[in-house]
Amino acid sequence: MVINVGKDTTLKARIGWQGLTTAEYKDIGDYLLVTGTDFKDGFVDWDSCHFVDKIRYDQDRNIQLKNCDIVITKDGTIGKVGYIENLKLPTTLNSGVFVIRPKKGKHIDTKYLYYIFTSKIFEEFLSRLTAGSTINHLYQKDFVNFEFEIPDEEDKQKAIAKALSDTDELIDSLQNLIEKKENIKTSTMQQLLTGEKRLDGFIGKWQEKTLSDISNISRGASPRPIEDPKWFNRNSDIGWVRISDISKVKKYLFETVQKLSEEGVSQSRFVKSDNLIMSICATIGKPIITKKDVCIHDGFVVFNSLKIEQDFLYYFLIFIEDNWSQSGQTGSQMNLNTELINSTTIKLPKTKEEQKAIATILSDMDNEIENLKSKLKKTKAIKETMMDELLTGNTRLI
Repeated sequence: MVINVGKDTTLKARIGWQGLTTAEYKDIGDYLLVTGTDFKDGFVDWDSCHFVDKIRYDQDRNIQLKNCDIVITKDGTIGKVGYIENLKLPTTLNSGVFVIRPKKGKHIDTKYLYYIFTSKIFEEFLSRLTAGSTINHLYQKDFVNFEFEIPDEEDKQKAIAKALSDTDELIDSLQNLIEKKENIKTSTMQQLLTGEKRLDGFIGKWQEKTLSDISNISRGASPRPIEDPKWFNRNSDIGWVRISDISKVKKYLFETVQKLSEEGVSQSRFVKSDNLIMSICATIGKPIITKKDVCIHDGFVVFNSLKIEQDFLYYFLIFIEDNWSQSGQTGSQMNLNTELINSTTIKLPKTKEEQKAIATILSDMDNEIENLKSKLKKTKAIKETMMDELLTGNTRLI
């Protein structure tokens, strides 16, 4: 069997690219090399590993990997940890990675040991080791001095590792479910926002308009020079919207870091609460609905006097957000001009009832995804607490 794979030696490119299985490539005699760039979420990303020949693989038997090994980076970004399972092919390490194995007869559970190396205990050890220095290498002479507590009985170690592993499985399932829901939402937006799929009870052709047909679009303005403190007042009720404010939120803007004085408001663009704005500079094309009175600078536009459902326009702007970067003007920062925004076309139902029904479906999907993300965040926090308690002996399972 002769296969032309060109210069790409990654597992992802070579296994499956020609329809081959991992086992078939193993028969050919390839070997994998794990480097510090191949770590992902506590494991090794086999798809990113590169191949080496048998001579390289045989150089050091001590670093030929086995399932249940623990690998830790010692160069570059030091202290990244990976647990070895589901080995695809015979695999070795480059010089920037340690492999950790319990000594024979020590009765140490490797999964427990893995969680030790992913805990704050190990993070604090690395912080002390690198304090006040620019060290970018973890030396074995320092690494072997890492001390930690461990239950004498291996069954206690396994119980702790099992509790943490179960929590990891829940985290993984939530992450997978969120990804699935987000993919479904993307597909639903494609169908509903283009008229490709109609909701039950609605008929009639859709119409095509420009954004200027359905709204008066105005660009923001900035007081000059912006550094002058007279434009700002922390006790003001009028927020001053910056890109950093909208980067932290999803759909609604409830608060801003800075507030404008009356004089500052007079030199900017006032936007009343419950209006739709969009960033047009740096982070371009992100729509946000204001939930407080604000002012916007010239890195934003506001959509006034809307003739369609606001939420429908919001989701349309989300739908085309990635497209703006192809049309924006480049300079020191990417930006959009109001002429381009005004001329952008939108396809929409004639009735606000259908617009609202579509927006409601997408909003419900958003809420479901946000609830799952909140649950994921809480589960991760619970795991951190568990690690703090279980790996230090503060709380015991058995």
